[in-house]
Amino acid sequence: MPEKLKDILFPPEKVKKFAELLQIAYPPFAAEKFVAAVCDKKWPERELKEKMRHTTLCLRKFLPAGFHQAVEILQAIVPKVEGFETIVLPDYVEVYGQDHWDISLPALGVLTKCGTSEFAIRPFLNKNLKKAMEYMYRWAEDEDFRVRRFASEGCRPRLPWGAGVPALKKDPSPIIPILEMLKNDPELFVRKSVANNLNDISKDHPKLVLDLCERWHGKSEGTDWIIKHACRTLLKQGNKRAMLLFGFATPDKIKIENLKLSTSSPKVGEKLLFSFDLELNSAANQKVRLEYILHFVKSSGKTSPKVFQIRESELKKGIHRVEKQHSFANVSTRKHFPGEHKLQIVVNGEVKAEATLNLLQA
Repeated sequence: MPEKLKDILFPPEKVKKFAELLQIAYPPFAAEKFVAAVCDKKWPERELKEKMRHTTLCLRKFLPAGFHQAVEILQAIVPKVEGFETIVLPDYVEVYGQDHWDISLPALGVLTKCGTSEFAIRPFLNKNLKKAMEYMYRWAEDEDFRVRRFASEGCRPRLPWGAGVPALKKDPSPIIPILEMLKNDPELFVRKSVANNLNDISKDHPKLVLDLCERWHGKSEGTDWIIKHACRTLLKQGNKRAMLLFGFATPDKIKIENLKLSTSSPKVGEKLLFSFDLELNSAANQKVRLEYILHFVKSSGKTSPKVFQIRESELKKGIHRVEKQHSFANVSTRKHFPGEHKLQIVVNGEVKAEATLNLLQA
C-alpha cells in the first residue's frame, strides 16, 4: 500500500531533525526528551492534523514559557526548516498566540515563508476581522511572493481544511481590495490564489464575482487566466452570464445525436466508453464547451451529480464525432456503489442528451 501523507510528513527521523534545529537556536532545548514526547505510543495511529497539534502541544513544554521568546526561536529556524515543521510553526502561534496579537500577526507573516500560515490566521480573522485584515492588506504588498500569496489564501471564505470564517462568507467585500492588488502579480503562485479565492466567493455571491470578472476581462493575459479559473464553478453550474463572458453562446443550433455506451452494465473498477455526434447547424463557427454529468449512487441510495469536462473548442458547421471514457475505479476521493446511474451530455451549460446505466458490483 502507498504511504499515507501523515507518515511521509511526520516520520520520527524528521522529528529528530526538527529537535536538533531547535536546540541549535535555543541550546537549553531538551531535544531527546522532546522527540520521546512527540513520538509516543499513540504516534503511529494519529492522523495528519492530530500529529501536527500533538507536536505543537509538546513544543510548549520544551520552549521558554514567555510567548515572545518562544516565537523568536521559531522564527530563527525558518530558513532551515522543511517538511512537517512548516505547518507546526504557525500552528504554535495559532494555539498560544491569541492573546498576543502584536507578536503573533507579524510572526505569521514570517513563518509563512517556510510553509504557509493560511490555517493559523483563521482564528484571528474570526476573533477580530477588521484588525486581522489590516495585516492582510499590508502582506498583499510584501516583496516576498509567499507572503503576498498568504494575504489572499489566508482570507479565502472556503479554504479547504481550514476553519471557516462566517463573516467573510456572508460579506466578502473586505477581501476584494487584496484581490485587486494581486490580480497582476508576476507570480503564478499568487494569481492561482486570487482565482481560488474568487471561486470560493462565487459559491455564495455569484453576481459580485461576475461583476468583477467582467471589469477585469481583456485587461491582460494574467487577469484573463484568473477569471477563467475563478469562474470554474459557475461554468460547471451552467451559469448563463459566465458562459457568455467566455464566448459560449446559447446552444440553440447544436444537437447531440446517437449517444451510445459501450455497455449498459459496467462493473465497479471498469471503464465505460461512450460516444455521440455533435451536430452544429450554424453558418458561423461557434465556441463549444462540452461536459458530461454523472449522477452517482451514494451509500444512502440517493444520487449526487458530478460534472466532468470533455473539452472546449471552436467548431465549424457539420457533424463532429466525440468519444470519451470514464473510469469507475474506486479512488481515495470517491467510492462507487452499485445501482442506476444517469449520464448527461452538456453543451454550453445545457443538457442535450442523456442515458442510464446500471453499475454492478465487481
